[in-house]
Amino acid sequence: MEHAVILRDLSKSFGSVSANRHINLELHHGEILSLLGENGSGKTTLMNMLCGIYTPDSGQILIDGKEVRIRSPKDAFACGIGMIHQHFKLVDIFTAAENIVLGLPTRGHEKNKILEITSKYNFDLNPNRRICDMAVSEKQTVEIIKVLYRGAEILILDEPTAVLTPQETEKLFSVLRNMRDDGKSIVIITHKLNEVMAISDRVAVLRKGEYIATVQTSDTSPRTLTEMMVGHTVSLNIDRTPPKDPKPRLKISNLNCVNAEGVSVLNDISFFANSGEILGIAGIAGSGQRELCETLAGLLPVQSGEIKYLSQTGISENLVGKSPLAIRELGVRLAFVPEDRLGMGLIGSMGMADNMLLKNYKHGKSPLINLRPAKKLAEEIRDRLEISTPTIETPVRRLSGGNVQKVLLGREIASNPSVIMAAYPVRGLDIHSSYTVYHLLSEQKNAGVAVIYVGEDLDVLLELCDRIMVLCGGRISGIVDARTATKEQLGLFMTGGKES
Repeated sequence: MEHAVILRDLSKSFGSVSANRHINLELHHGEILSLLGENGSGKTTLMNMLCGIYTPDSGQILIDGKEVRIRSPKDAFACGIGMIHQHFKLVDIFTAAENIVLGLPTRGHEKNKILEITSKYNFDLNPNRRICDMAVSEKQTVEIIKVLYRGAEILILDEPTAVLTPQETEKLFSVLRNMRDDGKSIVIITHKLNEVMAISDRVAVLRKGEYIATVQTSDTSPRTLTEMMVGHTVSLNIDRTPPKDPKPRLKISNLNCVNAEGVSVLNDISFFANSGEILGIAGIAGSGQRELCETLAGLLPVQSGEIKYLSQTGISENLVGKSPLAIRELGVRLAFVPEDRLGMGLIGSMGMADNMLLKNYKHGKSPLINLRPAKKLAEEIRDRLEISTPTIETPVRRLSGGNVQKVLLGREIASNPSVIMAAYPVRGLDIHSSYTVYHLLSEQKNAGVAVIYVGEDLDVLLELCDRIMVLCGGRISGIVDARTATKEQLGLFMTGGKES
């Protein structure tokens, strides 16, 4: 099989930080190559050099056997390389066709060429539809057709399934297989090992900026790939125990909320969260997950409905209309791990010790703050969760995403909550850090805490949670038993469909 791309001794540094060191990688014509690695392993930097966003410090890039100099995305397009980024670069008020041809000279035959591409690879797209009216999967289709329209023979997709339903993912995979069979060369950057096994022909692994190996997908396994990524054995098992003596901790009835613009974001939400169980929340991005968590935490005002907290002694408190401070003063032990870690959860310019104080600095009996308990807690969390930081005074913004999340989660767990809400706690984390978070949440469940977990990976939701509630357009479309539910069932609920 001929080589579409050969990377030889490719290196890239940013100041004193070496992102890629002497990378050697090959991509064949007519294949799908998955690129795996932990956060900070250099995957995106490597692909950014191939698509002209970064210029290599040293090394060679060969396209179809000829050495090329790629110094801009324009150079990359001239070499037949196109990248579909995780965050789409589209003009919302333009149609699909207008976005696809944007920046190119028009000759009047554009729509015919677009329809030819959609038909050839079996895309489902209306070229006349505006981007603002499209679902996420449709916007992704526009991005793919945009690079194909420009003549791309080599396509790079960064986390292409991050916000897709299982049905949308399978449709995308079908299109990618059609493109591969037509001779296109495709690189997929992803963290989802099950999808790597399903779609790729080969898998290349990076670790700490260095190339480890490339293996045939048919000859490997998720466990082997994980060990290659992290350099040691990692358990990929989530030990889900049956709920022990579950009792309601939160009872939400007919909850309705509007945002600052007056738009309804939660409609008639009713459910309960039990002690000693993990309630998963699934849904397409923007279905009301964030608003629900912020409402339960007292950060978003309620238009109507009830949020009742039921203590272990049987006392019931309605939390509607109360601020987070007022909720805490009632003795309600509610912990919230927001998706915006350094915006809502922690202060990036402060170290671990100072961030520990944010939960309890008002509990002191003196006008002067005693830092010793906070420092002791920071050291305990650092040691228990194996947080990699030079010192506990190092600003947390300098830590990796996985370590930042451990600081936040460790602080919330240390407050001994009876309810903990975690919104996308593993977003952007590598597989090792992700499983650390899963195990921490499982420990809290086994300790009798009611855990509410908002997640994107349906495989994890099905393996980690006891029940799963699905949101669609700010409404509950279904609540299922995670032990018997399927990804297809969840995907149907996520798009507003009903079971047949």
